[in-house]
Amino acid sequence: MNRLIPIALGVLMAAGTGIQGASQPTQGQRYSKSEIQQMIRAAHTPQEYQALAEYFRSEQQAFESKALVEKAEWDRRSQNVTGPLAKYPRPVDSSKNRYEYFAYEAQQMGQQADHFESLSGKTQQ
Repeated sequence: MNRLIPIALGVLMAAGTGIQGASQPTQGQRYSKSEIQQMIRAAHTPQEYQALAEYFRSEQQAFESKALVEKAEWDRRSQNVTGPLAKYPRPVDSSKNRYEYFAYEAQQMGQQADHFESLSGKTQQ
């Protein structure tokens, strides 16, 4: 019985470090809205503008991937539309609205990225 306690503690410690390692972000740097606004105000060099453009490109890609997922959900929910007595908003309407929101946000992020790429002197490839 006494031999099992150190083994159990070792297993718990190993599981704890695995959870901590999994919680670390794997994507690029995430900024708050106020940090982005501060970076925009402080940007004066091409490198700073390029860093902002890269951030907005990554945000654009994230919104585009969310839009694709929501488009698939919208298509799935469109097959189960009920009659005229269905209450609004129907699940298909919610999916459509979320898809449109993500598509709009992706477009806005793309425009921001284009703007900062033009300020940095880099042309879009």
